[in-house]
Amino acid sequence: MSLTLSTVAAATVASVNQNSATYDLVLLAHVLAAAAALVAVAVAGGFAMALRGALRRGGPVPEVLVRYYRPGVNWAGRVLFAVPVLGAVLIAMSGGEWSWSDTWVSLGTAAWAAVAVVAEAVLWPHERRLQQAVASADGGGVPDGGQSESGAAVEARCLRAGLVATGCAVMLVAVAVLMAAKP
Repeated sequence: MSLTLSTVAAATVASVNQNSATYDLVLLAHVLAAAAALVAVAVAGGFAMALRGALRRGGPVPEVLVRYYRPGVNWAGRVLFAVPVLGAVLIAMSGGEWSWSDTWVSLGTAAWAAVAVVAEAVLWPHERRLQQAVASADGGGVPDGGQSESGAAVEARCLRAGLVATGCAVMLVAVAVLMAAKP
């Protein structure tokens, strides 16, 4: 009889119950990941609106915005993907008390999936374009989006990113309330 890693993992998860320290640690990680995802999405929207305000005032972009919009992946926002993974582990560890067929689990998962799709398809691509616009501003000047976007287009992109982030944040709060209430 050979033991595979998946067999050992399944046996370990099955041996844990809701009253164990392991379950509590996974639950804590799940809640912290959800909170971090909410903060990351809200911060993305806040900085987009702050950049919009800076563009409307004219002059150089404040250093804090230049630092936030430095080119790169928004890794803090990607913690969003740890939330359902940890949730699935919690369901497996619940000893059958929670199930994918529970309404609050399926609704929460569907709402999370909608936020994840919107973040990947809309919010983070807008952030990448704003990074390019801020990077194109020589010497901290006003970003113009390069040759493909005018300053007004960058301002509009900021507004769209801010509104999308706000919608995602509201949805994440609703999911958190649903998960806490377990109706």
